[in-house]
Amino acid sequence: MKIIFLNRYFYPDHSATSQMLSDLAFYLAEHQHEIHVITSRQIYDDPRAKLAPLEIFKSITIHRVWTSSFGRHFLPGRLVDYLSFYLCCCGCLFRICRKGDMVVAKTDPPMLSDTVAFVTRLRKAVLVTWLQDLFPEVATALNMRGFNKFTASLLQWLRNRSLHRAVTNVVVGEEMQSRLVREHIPAEKIRVIHNWADGELIKPLARTNNPLVREWGLQDKFIVGYSGNLGRGHDYEVILEAARKLKPHKQIVFLFIGGGAGIEKLKSVQQHDDLDNVVYQNYQRRETLTFSLGVSDIHLITLRPEMTGLMVPSKFYGVAAAGKPVLFVGTEECEIARIIREAQCGEIIKPGDGTGLADKILILQQSPSLLMEMGRRARKVFDEKFTSVHAFRQWELLLEKVISRR
Repeated sequence: MKIIFLNRYFYPDHSATSQMLSDLAFYLAEHQHEIHVITSRQIYDDPRAKLAPLEIFKSITIHRVWTSSFGRHFLPGRLVDYLSFYLCCCGCLFRICRKGDMVVAKTDPPMLSDTVAFVTRLRKAVLVTWLQDLFPEVATALNMRGFNKFTASLLQWLRNRSLHRAVTNVVVGEEMQSRLVREHIPAEKIRVIHNWADGELIKPLARTNNPLVREWGLQDKFIVGYSGNLGRGHDYEVILEAARKLKPHKQIVFLFIGGGAGIEKLKSVQQHDDLDNVVYQNYQRRETLTFSLGVSDIHLITLRPEMTGLMVPSKFYGVAAAGKPVLFVGTEECEIARIIREAQCGEIIKPGDGTGLADKILILQQSPSLLMEMGRRARKVFDEKFTSVHAFRQWELLLEKVISRR
């Protein structure tokens, strides 16, 4: 039996969904599973990249199908990109899939599981969905163009139909699970497996031993960090408000490592407001995450209230692995808020409360022993629940269960 993963990005791409899939696929291949991946020939942040159509890497057969490459910044072009991937992915899946094979469809592009459900049924294969977010609810919550009530209802019905047909639906949080149960997806068909980070790769590191602190000129600064994508589902306005209020405190610096639509908006507003306490660095190589995550004294994570239960910011797991405390701006019901509250590894700030965020930063700047204890608790809860080994074992148990049913 083959296990066939479907996602628009895979190794060597380093986007979040690609890293999760790559980690799991390599692990399963090392443990004697026959793994195939159907993906695109592109790199997330480099649409000009053209990877080889077929490659065998670490015992994994990678099928890279052709797609158009208009890019994600042009909505009609993005829809064409999605459509071309759907068609070519289905064609490739029909060619390589056999009776009894397991097909694991992720959520990039959206509606992928519904698109390939016909092929899996035709080939008498087993469908498993792996949901990193809930679409079309995300698009509706972000007021994306083209999503009226009828369109959203139709896509939601199609998505739910594929979830009913799947033997198992893997979600990345309990609140996401509750949302699907309210959509009448049988609870026995939903399995929570949290995303993860590599605890061997990312480890707590004292700032005095971190070469990036000096390289980036951040000695003697209190660093409030944000690492990863700052997208439309994240609240960048609240960070701006806090940065404005803390501008007189020259020792406090906001450090953004990564990219996204929010970063571009931050830069434009920063220039207008002359905020010299906000600095930027590009995405860092995975091998250097211990250093890049270790630069900051405390990390920011934000999620707009309307996104609660629709997605889980996976950046939390790397921050926790680095042994850093978290300031989370979002609702109390959010997955990350619950973890922080139970583990006592950070603080929760109400959505939109930039003043409250600034006040918390000032308090924690004056509390180094509390910061250290929060960081220790962050690594502790990571070791207990969110290591890659823990997640991989859950996936193995899930696969064994599905195989035994067959």
